[in-house]
Amino acid sequence: MRLRSGTFAAVGAAFAAGVVVGPLVAAWAQDGTRAETYRLLNLFGDVFERVRAEYVEPVNDREAIENAIQGMLSGLDPHSSYLNARMYRDMQVQTRGEFGGLGIEVTQEGGYIKVISPIDDTPAARAGVRPGDLITHLNGSSVQGLSLQEAVEQMRGQRGTSIRLTIRREGVERPIELTITRDLIRPQVVRFRLEGGDIGYIRLSSFNEQTEAALRRAMQQIRQQAGGNLRGIILDLRNNPGGLLDQAVQVADDFLEQGEIVSTRARRPEDAQRWNARSGDIAQGLPMVVLINAGSASASEIVAGALQDHRRAIVMGVKSFGKGSVQTVMPIPGNGAIRLTTARYYTPSGRSIQATGIEPDIEVLASREEPGQQAALRRDREADLRRALRNDSTAQPQQVVPPPPLNLPPGVLERVARMPPEGAPAFDPTRPETDHQLQQALQVLRAVAAAPNPQRRAAR
Repeated sequence: MRLRSGTFAAVGAAFAAGVVVGPLVAAWAQDGTRAETYRLLNLFGDVFERVRAEYVEPVNDREAIENAIQGMLSGLDPHSSYLNARMYRDMQVQTRGEFGGLGIEVTQEGGYIKVISPIDDTPAARAGVRPGDLITHLNGSSVQGLSLQEAVEQMRGQRGTSIRLTIRREGVERPIELTITRDLIRPQVVRFRLEGGDIGYIRLSSFNEQTEAALRRAMQQIRQQAGGNLRGIILDLRNNPGGLLDQAVQVADDFLEQGEIVSTRARRPEDAQRWNARSGDIAQGLPMVVLINAGSASASEIVAGALQDHRRAIVMGVKSFGKGSVQTVMPIPGNGAIRLTTARYYTPSGRSIQATGIEPDIEVLASREEPGQQAALRRDREADLRRALRNDSTAQPQQVVPPPPLNLPPGVLERVARMPPEGAPAFDPTRPETDHQLQQALQVLRAVAAAPNPQRRAAR
């Protein structure tokens, strides 16, 4: 996407070339309407020249300018940033579904690198990295003072090379040392299986360019495996940190026959956008449950919010991350790109989930320990990130239309266990029977499928 204005690009080019920009700024300020802004740009040029002339060591002009740009963008919100040419190439590779490194989605908090979620079947996931972990050191060196991009750059590297992570984990007294060997990350974004011969389970680990096509293939294979006995679908979005907006729209569209999926509102009213569903439900009206947790962010929340507002699915689990902003990547020819927050997105009912998250229809905790870890869970969410955008729904409450109430068979809610029984085995991802949230979703789906519903179409 091209920049809306060439002014900043021109300033950056002049700085990078070591040109004093005072005359250029003066020319821009002839109309007198933005004199203060241009005075501050002159201030920036003066500081830049002072650094170049008097810093104790020679300064690389490009690095100085890129650091200044990074500081300006990172000071806006947690998700705006500058990508140099190599970072931009890495990002393009990642969205295509293949990249090198450890396989973790991260953010920054208190100067440390916080893990949002390890990607399934990657070196980080296999090494035991968990959502909420704070990475304090890389190869023994503190991450304090590094930007998020610099830390990510250090964690990436050639396949077969290793890196030592020092991790601080909630509830663990001593730091955890993990040595992880980098690999080529080709995350399997869609995993699926048949539960009990009648319920299709589909897990989406992220939203890249492969997600929606892989979802359709998974649905087709589940139908073949079920042999006409398919009674419901579980869509697992837990610890899915998001990704591409268009993929989120397509995934939600796959399960909706009509209606709005999501809308975005930008700074200028004319830039608002809206996406609507097209006819065709790949689940053919089968009852659905969507599983979410504190690691479900961004694109995951778009899908969960759309299916919840249309009552196409029952949302179960715990409140999601709460990232309701849209980032636009704007290439700067020859100089990488900027990732800039340009809009907020809204669910079909008109609610913004920025800094609030999606509230599940039925709250089900993953473990009995969760109630005692609420402070830690809150820190995992968007609202607790520095400079997070506020939620502006309260300014327009008349636009929010609550979704209709759940229409569940009598007694179903009473049978849902909010947490595992005392003494239940710890969760083991290789053993679905230890996944309490999944087991409760299966119970609800089977009860809904067994109840008479003349409007429900049979699965073909």
